[in-house]
Amino acid sequence: MQSVPAFPPTMSLEDQAAADSKKDKESPAFGHIPFSPVRKGASGVPGYIKNKPKLSEALQSALEEHGFDGFRIEELLKAEPGLTYDDFLLLPGHIYFSPQDVSTSTRISRNIRLKCPFVSSPMDTVSEGALAVALALQGGIGIIHYNCTIEEQARMVRSVKRYKNGFITDPLVMGPNSKVRDIRTIKQERGFSGIPITDTGKIGGQLLGLVCTRDIDFVGDEDMSVTEVMTRDVIVAKEGCTLSQANELMKSSKKGKLPIVNEKGQLVALISRTDLLKNRDYPNCSVDKTSKQLLCGAAVGTRESDKARVAALAAEHVDVIVIDSAQGDSTFQADMIRFIKATYPHIDVVGGNVVTARQAANLIQAGADGLRVGMGVGSICTTQEVMACGRPQAVSVYQVARFARRFDIPIMADGGIRSPGHIMKALSLGASCVMMGSMLAGSHEAPGEYFYRDGVRYKKYRGMGSKEAMEKGSSTRYLMSSKDAIKVEQGVSGAVTDKGSLHYFLPHLHMCLKQALQDVGVVSLEELHQGVRDGAVFFEKRTSAAQSEGRVHTVQHVSS
Repeated sequence: MQSVPAFPPTMSLEDQAAADSKKDKESPAFGHIPFSPVRKGASGVPGYIKNKPKLSEALQSALEEHGFDGFRIEELLKAEPGLTYDDFLLLPGHIYFSPQDVSTSTRISRNIRLKCPFVSSPMDTVSEGALAVALALQGGIGIIHYNCTIEEQARMVRSVKRYKNGFITDPLVMGPNSKVRDIRTIKQERGFSGIPITDTGKIGGQLLGLVCTRDIDFVGDEDMSVTEVMTRDVIVAKEGCTLSQANELMKSSKKGKLPIVNEKGQLVALISRTDLLKNRDYPNCSVDKTSKQLLCGAAVGTRESDKARVAALAAEHVDVIVIDSAQGDSTFQADMIRFIKATYPHIDVVGGNVVTARQAANLIQAGADGLRVGMGVGSICTTQEVMACGRPQAVSVYQVARFARRFDIPIMADGGIRSPGHIMKALSLGASCVMMGSMLAGSHEAPGEYFYRDGVRYKKYRGMGSKEAMEKGSSTRYLMSSKDAIKVEQGVSGAVTDKGSLHYFLPHLHMCLKQALQDVGVVSLEELHQGVRDGAVFFEKRTSAAQSEGRVHTVQHVSS
């Protein structure tokens, strides 16, 4: 068992802060730090202690006499059992930095880091390829649902992984016997036409040339050989160059594709200009460290047949697999985690769902790299009503996170997120990231067609425990057999309003989070977690009257 990390007492931290240089106390200029900075090599002394204002002796004495103003997290839980997100608020701290200084870098699992703590729920009305791409470009990660065939799910993962590349080590290659017709077919089916031609028609063959759209635009003969139209004088980079060097060469050459060849002139990789533009436009995107491809996760069940699904996902280089069970503490899930970690040790596995420390312990023992927390709290979930089993989400997140931290296991808060404030509250209770369904459903990138009702545009949204989803195959999530004559529904179907594109919506949520962290006086999620543990971040109970007071009230809404 790993020991709990020891945190120095408050006074010793202040003594350390007093020894810091004046330069360390200065806040960076507004707007100077990138959108979501990664705070490398930060001092062990939290910023909320280093930058705490110095009070006069009289004020300090009066403040100590006044006593604590608010609740520490343990006190709040004792005073408010069965805590939910609406039951409390965080109290403001001292601001010494701008929102641009705030880092939201976090982990979804033991080995995978994100710049933004947003994860999509693996639901068939939320997470498919287009949404996973958008989420990864904005710094989060999408988890592709498995309420589909193995081939369909693998194809969606493939579309995410191939959307953006660094060095493309398995590019589409054609041989000298290919025709113009073949190039146009690829252009129509896959959306690109910059194709290298080698003597073998495969990667590793001698590079003969490159065929682009402009080479065939005015060619009328569909059966003409590609060797007659291809560009032979191709600018190339040598094997061993860095990605930065290759990108600089591509910039200076103003070419759309840059082949990478070895000393024998054989093709070993390819770089695309469109990927260079994506790097520029989405600097905080979630990418694999080596391939520079977008990060993508996928969900699987706990059946024996799901092992074939895992194999197909591994072949598409999925980064994380989420075991999707409404109640995760089962022998079936533990066995699946062990199988994946033994067969594909390079793939991180997130177990769940759990709401207690004992459930978490069983999945950690099985080898889970992360945990998914929540049971019956989603907007379309009826598990707590039907099964009388579950737990209020805020206390679930806190208790599981407090236990899992002892073993360096991140947890994601899954369910109950209805507003940007709920995201901040979930993170303050120890979650490393939040998994969202209804918050992302209804976006342009979510699956489904829009429809209108009373002049409002909607998209369909359903729980995976709903009758419709179960008929399609999601009943395995609830450990039910497809042969069961009676299926107990644990969710409903509904609709959510149009949210527009995630490329506008997610930056808004991200800035809400950064400003919330600023109001509390912490400059990163790590500082937020440490501040809660140290008792430096305080909370307040919220009565039903206080909840009404905190919302829009005493005004008549008038649409513009």
